[in-house]
Amino acid sequence: MPGRVDAFAENAGAPEASDAREIAPAPAAVVEAPARSDSTSILFGGAPAIPAESPAAKPTSGWQGFLAALGLSTKPNAQEVARREHAERQARFEEEVRRAVWTRAVSVLVANRKGGVGKTPASVLLSGTMAAIKGGSVAVIDTADDSGALRLRAEGTPRLGMGELVRDVAQIKTAGQLKGYTAPQTSFADVIGSAPERPRLSGEDVVNVSKVVDEFYSIRVMDSGNVYRAEAFQGAVSVTDVLVIPITNAGDAVIDALELLRQLRAAGGAPKRLADTAVILRMHDGRPESPVVGEEVERLLRDAGMNTLLDIPYDAHIAERGEITLGKLQPVTREAFVAAAAAVVRTLQDNVSND
Repeated sequence: MPGRVDAFAENAGAPEASDAREIAPAPAAVVEAPARSDSTSILFGGAPAIPAESPAAKPTSGWQGFLAALGLSTKPNAQEVARREHAERQARFEEEVRRAVWTRAVSVLVANRKGGVGKTPASVLLSGTMAAIKGGSVAVIDTADDSGALRLRAEGTPRLGMGELVRDVAQIKTAGQLKGYTAPQTSFADVIGSAPERPRLSGEDVVNVSKVVDEFYSIRVMDSGNVYRAEAFQGAVSVTDVLVIPITNAGDAVIDALELLRQLRAAGGAPKRLADTAVILRMHDGRPESPVVGEEVERLLRDAGMNTLLDIPYDAHIAERGEITLGKLQPVTREAFVAAAAAVVRTLQDNVSND
């Protein structure tokens, strides 16, 4: 696991010129999404190719489906081919997540200094998606310096949470004990949120809780705050394997994301690797969006060396700002988070194997 970087805030100046030369801009290749109006756009190489050896699709709908049911040979139409390719791609994503294993617990940090970009929903749904596919063993914890919104967006009303766990962390010896500080989700993820009055977290608090969580869960997702120089954020960075940055299709959200990348790269070492391999989630929140702004967002991220950008479509359930239940999402939103989980797992496989 990356070593602790106490000099992160002190070394957050402008990156050296050598950094810009070392990180070549990613090519503007776009992996085509299935031909359907609600498909998830996956850019910059975010999706694996469909295997060339896949057997020919048999139509299942319309008059061609009727003929196929009678055993008569007929070629699938374009819509049927697109539907099958989409299903194969989603199956591939799920398989990537399900089969991913490591020789230690791994961790994901969800971060962006800009508020309102969907950090907490992304944390809940990314962890929930991985837990639903893998059958559990995923915890998501509140690592904001002051109490964050994780408790409010997760299912349930737990009696204990992050503040109490920080207080009792030295006494946690079993999975049963730790479970008492969580809010179990219908997705099979466990959430450790915070009551509004909990004390401010230190970097040591985050590290100590992370060590205990890693004893009993294979994946730890951290929902962070908005202050990069806070001790809690520095502690979270020091125990992170993959960085996920939610943005909206707006200039200010991208600028703050780029500033996070700049500061991490300036710190060097493990933080720089987090920046170089970050997964970007563009969260569409229902507000009007300009195609020109969207293109500029992609250009800025490409110029910053980002290789993976995934679109998360607008979903009314997320926009309600209440408890989030994975099963209440629209199918296209769930599919988008499966694709995002696969991208995160792929990056984890690369980053952790390089330890």
